[in-house]
Amino acid sequence: MAERTERDGWTVDATPLLEFVRRLPHVPSYLLLAMAFMFWVRAQSYRNFLNGDGTVRLTAIDSWYHWRTTMYTVRNWPQTMPYDPWTAYPTGTYVGQFGTLFDQIVATAALIVGGGDPSQETVLTVALLAVPAIAALVAIPTYFVCRRLGGWVGGMLGVVLLALFPGRFIGKSTAGMYQHHAAEVLFMTVAVLAAMVALTVAERERPRYEDVADREWRALRRPAGYAALAGLAVALYLWVWPPGVVLVAIFGLFFAIELSARYVGGGSPEPLAFVGAVALGVTGLLTTATMEVTEVHPAAEGPLQPALALAVAGGCVFMAGLARAWERREIDRRYYPLAVAAGIVVAAAAIALVLPSVWERILRGVYGRLIPVGYSATALTVAEAGPPDDVLGFFYEQYGPAFLTGLVGLAALAARSVLADDHRAEHVLIVVWALVLTSMAVTQQRFNYYYVAPVAALNAALVGEIVGGIDRGDLPRVRVVDVGRVAVLLGLAAVVLLPLTTLVPPATVLDAGGDQRPSRDAMRWQSTNHWLEANSPAPGAWGGADNADEFDYYGTYPVPEDGDFAYPEGAYGVMSWWDYGHFITVQAERIPHANPFQQNARSAAAFFTADSEERAQLVLEAIPAAEKSDDLNRLDEGELAALADERTAQERGEGSRYVVIDDEMAGHKFESMRTYAGEDADAYRADREVQVVEDASTVSGTVTAPTRDEAFEETVLSRLYFDDADGMEHYRLVHNDDQQSQFVTVAVSRDGGETWEPEYVNRPVTQRVLDTLDRLQADPDAEVAVYDLRTQPAVKVFERVEGAELTGTVDAPAGSTVTAELRLTTEQRGRTFTYEQTATVGEDGSFSMTVPYATREDVDVEEGYTDSSVTADGPYAIRVDGEVVATAEVDESALYAGETGEVAMRTE
Repeated sequence: MAERTERDGWTVDATPLLEFVRRLPHVPSYLLLAMAFMFWVRAQSYRNFLNGDGTVRLTAIDSWYHWRTTMYTVRNWPQTMPYDPWTAYPTGTYVGQFGTLFDQIVATAALIVGGGDPSQETVLTVALLAVPAIAALVAIPTYFVCRRLGGWVGGMLGVVLLALFPGRFIGKSTAGMYQHHAAEVLFMTVAVLAAMVALTVAERERPRYEDVADREWRALRRPAGYAALAGLAVALYLWVWPPGVVLVAIFGLFFAIELSARYVGGGSPEPLAFVGAVALGVTGLLTTATMEVTEVHPAAEGPLQPALALAVAGGCVFMAGLARAWERREIDRRYYPLAVAAGIVVAAAAIALVLPSVWERILRGVYGRLIPVGYSATALTVAEAGPPDDVLGFFYEQYGPAFLTGLVGLAALAARSVLADDHRAEHVLIVVWALVLTSMAVTQQRFNYYYVAPVAALNAALVGEIVGGIDRGDLPRVRVVDVGRVAVLLGLAAVVLLPLTTLVPPATVLDAGGDQRPSRDAMRWQSTNHWLEANSPAPGAWGGADNADEFDYYGTYPVPEDGDFAYPEGAYGVMSWWDYGHFITVQAERIPHANPFQQNARSAAAFFTADSEERAQLVLEAIPAAEKSDDLNRLDEGELAALADERTAQERGEGSRYVVIDDEMAGHKFESMRTYAGEDADAYRADREVQVVEDASTVSGTVTAPTRDEAFEETVLSRLYFDDADGMEHYRLVHNDDQQSQFVTVAVSRDGGETWEPEYVNRPVTQRVLDTLDRLQADPDAEVAVYDLRTQPAVKVFERVEGAELTGTVDAPAGSTVTAELRLTTEQRGRTFTYEQTATVGEDGSFSMTVPYATREDVDVEEGYTDSSVTADGPYAIRVDGEVVATAEVDESALYAGETGEVAMRTE
């Protein structure tokens, strides 16, 4: 029966309802159901990554490198890879955030499933399902975090939200997305939960300095035990992802705020300082024990993680001691936070003065990562490393209305922390954690996979404000329910949940989890990389060297003292753009120069944007002697030559032998190369009169519109990819892919054709391009011009050779042009093209030229050379004024040795 009370408003007798609720399955049943749903929705696409032949198929770039580090641990259990010379040629690299606890967990599971000797298929199956399983486990700590903030109702709401969020979290945790993101969220949330528990225990049992001094272990056992577990949880998180040192910084910020507030409010900071000192002390000791390098870098298991953890632990001790000194001197408590802030400023200034490189590294880790300022131009070439264009729209897409209600929950939790009598430190921790992760999510889109747990927690906090934190354990004592509160709670549930369950794609997790497939780039490169593996000598065997066996793909290599691996004779690198480095390492088992860690991106850009073959050669020769800080793009030819002359004997044997280019590198990814090369946005582009493709355009005839200019056509990338190395001396095409790619340029005018703005310039045609073109053609206010169509194989492989010299004497005036012409055919698709090289006739009628293509094959892979799939249709034709005056044969071995070809002059 309903009745109205002066205090509570409209209430109803809830006894029948509560009896029904008590008979429902226990909370863990709901939790297990949510976890099962989270696993199922992420594993829907599992079979899309299996093709029956054991070939690895994954999505996203970094998944491929995690596959390598996991396979290493399977073969070398329980070790993780210390140093990898199979990438970042010619130095190799310490892999840092790859080959971590995440890989050990998956490798251990694969070893168990495979009976100690799992096949590659078994490891792949475990890897595909491990990430959805880890993502489902995130529901456990999320439930308990949310329950602490909003009771049983808040806990379940938080888990339901976690299960239904359609954004980055599910996108980073589906089958095939073999990366550490889900494990990061799991272990971070566990660490935050452990800290919440440790803080609550300390608030209840109030450990003080006297307990430590008097060795009152019984009084300290529980606070110290829970704090130590929190420290272990933080260490586990750092072992999964070393850049997670940001969580230590979050704890440091929390303790600085909360300890100051406690003291200013008349309390003692010692109980909470005890938690910080023990927890972060344990973290510092554990991470010190697992240090692998001495370099200060957030992505490395080095001194940064233990140093920051111990600094926070020491800071907690300092603040507790400062409070006692403040008390003894009877200084006004209001000035205490100023002293703490001054101490932090002094410490920061000391680091900046004494260790400027460390301070610079810290600032680089803050700007463009934690706060949305200070982005570098090169960082913004990676779309997910930048901020969203429309912040509110982006967050709504990721979390629906739960983001907005979460902000209300954040405000409520912050207000409770400041105004309520039952002040709890864990509430302040959640506020600080949520604010920092909000800043990270705004700064870089990719960090939104972290943000799911704070959004769920803040909504739970809002529920706690509405229902007053009633838990299942309280139900037997509850007899009436405030109708207004129930209405508000149901309204909140409807607002945050219904938009996440709409059937309009791509709003639901069912759509996000059910449409995962192997990445397009990886599948496009797979056949080319497999060709490279089969038709080039193994690293260590080039040129007939016999070192391939000692250079094991899964070998264990210690970290070099100078960070520069000494490669065996016969090892070599592969030049390509950084996006494809992991594909080359894993699919081809060859050594890329640049990789998705963005290592060597600047030197790769210097090569591809070089405006002559001579400069490109100098770049390759200078790379082994260059320091990491050297920007080869800024050096002229003389400086590059001087750097190349400084090479040691070891470095002179460390060269890149192959160049791999795909359509995206020649298309839109060239803009990224331009940025790394330090060129302006308008570089390599000019307005020219072009003939439009009338069937695809809304105008006809010619227009003056943006297109790639002559400077682009002269780049080494363009000369290789579009011209098949025509006119070059030291590069030859050895393979092109079966797949074809069509390039197009699209410009739009909105002033009747007076001016044209580029929509796409020299872009490979994809479905996205076609959809955009359809939209523009349907726009009545837009004129559309489509032009510069050309077709090329999607991926091409070039080999760098010494080149063979063709010399002879012709009956022609001095200064005449001699042309060597060779027709070639590719094995794939039977594509034919013509190579030409020219020389000038001397005073005595002689000429000399260097050519990179052979007409006769006399070496093979077993001898340490390339089995090219491009063959000559006959000998070189030597022409003067269009007339064939001689032919020339070139043995393949002559290309490698720089020998002279056989030129046969015609006598007729």
